Amino acid sequence: MGVLIGFFVRLYSMVFGALERLTDGWFLGLAARFIFASVLFQFFWNSALTKIGGNIMNIFTPTAGAYAQMLPKLMEQVGYDTSQIAFFPYGLMVLLGTWGEFVLPVLVVLGLFTRFASLGMIVFIIVMSYVDIYGHGVDAKTIGALFDGEPYAVISDDRLLWIFVLLVPALKGPGVVSLDWLLGRYYRKREMYY
Repeated sequence: MGVLIGFFVRLYSMVFGALERLTDGWFLGLAARFIFASVLFQFFWNSALTKIGGNIMNIFTPTAGAYAQMLPKLMEQVGYDTSQIAFFPYGLMVLLGTWGEFVLPVLVVLGLFTRFASLGMIVFIIVMSYVDIYGHGVDAKTIGALFDGEPYAVISDDRLLWIFVLLVPALKGPGVVSLDWLLGRYYRKREMYY
């Protein structure tokens, strides 16, 4: 019996060791970025477009809808009149949040400054979840709970998976198929000659 168990342990180690060696350095980062691009990129891009009225020329002047999405309680206090909201800090927060929703997903997908962009997106998702829960007052079913056996809650379940997908490139890097890798290769070659 011990010989049979030993055989299966060696077989297991051989198969998964080979798989790990074959995918090391390129697969996880690329797969995470591909999943992000196919599942979340369009979501964030469309959300960002609503903040500028669908017109990229409004990138410096977010709409009242952007303020209502990011600062719902403050907008309610001022009667949805953005002229009553101070630029610093609130207008600046809305402007930077809008830019972040455009720029960070593009950087993740391209694999450019990927670790920084992935961490930025994780923070963005955490802030977005906080605003949804406390600012917009979403219901308990939408919030959900971990370990509840119901995988359909938008906040606790979906966003935890979103964060995990972004943790992979944040911790492991974007992989070989990325602009980060190409830039790193270029600079490593330059340093060899100087």
